[in-house]
Amino acid sequence: MRLTVRALEAQDQDAVVALWKRCGLIRPTNDPHQDVQRKLRVRPELFLVGTLDGEIVASVMAGYEGHRGWLNYVAVDPAHQRQGLGREIVSGAEARLRELGCPKINLQVRTSNRSAIEFYERLGYSVDDVVSMGKRLTIDPPST
Repeated sequence: MRLTVRALEAQDQDAVVALWKRCGLIRPTNDPHQDVQRKLRVRPELFLVGTLDGEIVASVMAGYEGHRGWLNYVAVDPAHQRQGLGREIVSGAEARLRELGCPKINLQVRTSNRSAIEFYERLGYSVDDVVSMGKRLTIDPPST
């Protein structure tokens, strides 16, 4: 099974948000539709989807500000996991970031998500000796 990796298109938004819901990536403090809209304003070419027979089954929202790359919303439909599609969508993001001159990619995984940590370790990622910190500037109202 070969994944087709391409940039997100405007009509893909609902399918991507539905994918994130199936993968358990949605949190009450984030409006996923608003997250999509924000990303479409900043380096939209780094927001990738993976399709099989035209159906969106994978996503990655990559970012790069000139110092470090980031991966967010990495998702593979549960019905298609463990088939190498996660590796393919992440490789697509890595290739695009490499083309931009990105020297290192960061990502965050919840400590309770052992399977995701093991997935990234298989791809060559390792735990950095850092503390992840954040500060919420806005609270997104839930989408209806």
